Amino acid sequence: MAKRDYYEILGVAKNASADEIKKAYRKVAIQFHPDKNPGNKEAEEKFKEAAEAYEVLSNNDKRAQYDRFGHSKTAGGFGGGSVNMDDIFSQFGDIFGGGGSPFDSFFGGGGGGRQRQRKGSNLRIKLKLTLDEIANGVEKKIKVNRLVRAEGVTFKTCPTCQGTGQVRKVVNTMLGQMVSTSACTTCGGAGQIIDKRPAGVDSSGLTTREEVISVRIPAGVADGMQLSMSGKGNDAPGGGIPGDLLILIEETEDKNLKRDGNNLIYDLHISFIDAALGTSVEVPSVGGKVRIKIEAGTQSGKILRLKGKGLKDVNGYETGDQLIYVNVWTPKKLSSEEKQKLESLRDSINFQPHPDGSEKGFFERMKEYFN
Repeated sequence: MAKRDYYEILGVAKNASADEIKKAYRKVAIQFHPDKNPGNKEAEEKFKEAAEAYEVLSNNDKRAQYDRFGHSKTAGGFGGGSVNMDDIFSQFGDIFGGGGSPFDSFFGGGGGGRQRQRKGSNLRIKLKLTLDEIANGVEKKIKVNRLVRAEGVTFKTCPTCQGTGQVRKVVNTMLGQMVSTSACTTCGGAGQIIDKRPAGVDSSGLTTREEVISVRIPAGVADGMQLSMSGKGNDAPGGGIPGDLLILIEETEDKNLKRDGNNLIYDLHISFIDAALGTSVEVPSVGGKVRIKIEAGTQSGKILRLKGKGLKDVNGYETGDQLIYVNVWTPKKLSSEEKQKLESLRDSINFQPHPDGSEKGFFERMKEYFN
């Protein structure tokens, strides 16, 4: 099968600069990197193909020879030898800034040797918070049972990988020898296995220990939100970095206030007399009660807004409001005297809805009657 053009593989023009070639290779390498496409043979081949193209086009002499003769072997061209994955990964020190693979920060791996630093498993807990705690933020002390490295455990070099943490596999193909590496199944990539361990220690050299961890919860978190504390999970077997502590927030229901995003909702019930004449009432709010004024003639369904009395945004951008939904309460039982007073007002024009929706004369008549 004829080889694809190297410029086409990297998606650059034939007059591309060295920086453009390097940038294009970085993009293709990330797209088809084995860590991003585990088990995908097609992606692995494209990754090797891109590495071969970059090896040629990044070298001025090889590029000039390729531009003149292409893939022709008779001109000392390209495309015959062994393709070594370790050689490919060694290129990343130049392309990605000296550290190796661009996926090191995600997977803990290293360039060249490809041995990855192991990471312990994550711990997950649920944390219940009240509305006041969510409104102001809170620091909680929680108990967790972590797996930690035990004392008195001794290790020895893994006989399978000889301490490298990986095994190499060589496969003969039409393109030559393909060398791939994978984590050692005997030691799990640690390069060591347990030699001796005390009682109560598992086969990974870990034991369970209860710890008290202080957790700072920012204001404005919501039910179902997950927070992460790096390094507070289980230790890694045989060394490495600890996992994370994942904290799932559970918001306990408040008896007075309901949450709607960063806004707080309160249902206020008042009598029709207070609605007609106006009054002032205390309503619950985060941090304590506040007194609000009910204007004369307030209708059922009116929404009053307390600016900034809601919850802070967890990202600190803004603060919500408290919304007060006014409900005019109608008594179900009346005394005979109360019924007589209301009956005497039933036919009054001041107590009937006006065609234009106004209540002309209503408040004056109410004040006069009840005084």
